[in-house]
Amino acid sequence: MRVTSSATADAGPAGRLAGLGGIVVRLSWPFRPAVLDTGWAVFSALNLVAIFAVAGWETVPFHFIWISFTLVYGFRTWAPRPTLVVLGVVMATTAAAIGHDVARGSEPAAELTEVPLMAAMFVAMVWHARRKLTAEQESRRFGEENARLLATQRRFLQDASHQLRTPITIALGHAELLAGGLTGNQETHDIEVVLGELNRLRRIAERLLVIAAAEGPEFLQTEAVELDGFTMEILRRWQPTADRRWQLGRLDKVTVQADRERLGLAVDALLENAVRHTASGDVIKLSVVAVGYGLPVRLIVADTGQGIPAELLRHVFDRFRSGDSGPSRGTGLGLALVSAVARAHGGDVLAQSTPGQGSEFELLLPAPAGPLELMPGPAPGTPAEAGAADGRLARKP
Repeated sequence: MRVTSSATADAGPAGRLAGLGGIVVRLSWPFRPAVLDTGWAVFSALNLVAIFAVAGWETVPFHFIWISFTLVYGFRTWAPRPTLVVLGVVMATTAAAIGHDVARGSEPAAELTEVPLMAAMFVAMVWHARRKLTAEQESRRFGEENARLLATQRRFLQDASHQLRTPITIALGHAELLAGGLTGNQETHDIEVVLGELNRLRRIAERLLVIAAAEGPEFLQTEAVELDGFTMEILRRWQPTADRRWQLGRLDKVTVQADRERLGLAVDALLENAVRHTASGDVIKLSVVAVGYGLPVRLIVADTGQGIPAELLRHVFDRFRSGDSGPSRGTGLGLALVSAVARAHGGDVLAQSTPGQGSEFELLLPAPAGPLELMPGPAPGTPAEAGAADGRLARKP
């Protein structure tokens, strides 16, 4: 038995198309640098031969050589020395070809001026390409340096927070033991100051750790969180901690994908901030508002406390920016933690305030998938309405 056809031939037109497709894939862009350089060299050589072979027809192949040379350099951007060598070769060969036509009388001598003109065009192209390459290298270097600095900063915050937690915990334990055995008023006051500052240091360490970890890919462990039940649970937990008029506002029944623990830390920080800036009898209200499908869900903490001056409102989410003073001052990291958690969830955080009337903080979370159950909106005259009418709004940086 004789084999009269190959496997490709047996496959018919489909096989031939598949083979052609393989060739196209192998020749697809980007080419290897050596292939591109070799292809250009062959193309230029053929055009050079055409100049010598066809008298009076040097214009087209001559310009093909220079234009292709410029285009190849735009893709390759050779180093300066190889560029000068190739430029010298192209100038010499094209000048020789044009000179050959001039010598045999098929072209005027003025055609030789084309060579320095094309070389000047190429040099201009080289100058722009080198500038672009330098700018890209500088941009890449700055980007890498910034990324390295940010990574170093995060590692430092994480390491410092971890290292601080243990000695602070030990010091707190000994201070509490000392506090139990003291009887003098002055000594009791002093140890209470020590305990207060150690607790503040512990909160700083814990919040720095959360803020530093917020940029990491494993910061969030998301799950379905029913925000109405989540909000009521937080309110029940906070009610015994301060003599305030705790209220639930509008509670839309909505479920979002969020990290329950991280979200709880953010709301705790907002409530701690509200308690610190309110007095006995002031209102602290929690609300969950889902305006409509596709729009962010707003988890709102509003109060009727002292409010925030306009000059401080734009900086409330900056780290270590605290308007408190005295032994009960905050860490200056609570609202920065809220901002970090909101960003990690793909959301945002807003603040609006009227001095002497209260403040409102909104934690915005991405819109959930699925239908929403909307409750009636808040009654007019609430701190939220007053703040919106006042028109002062601060967004996280």
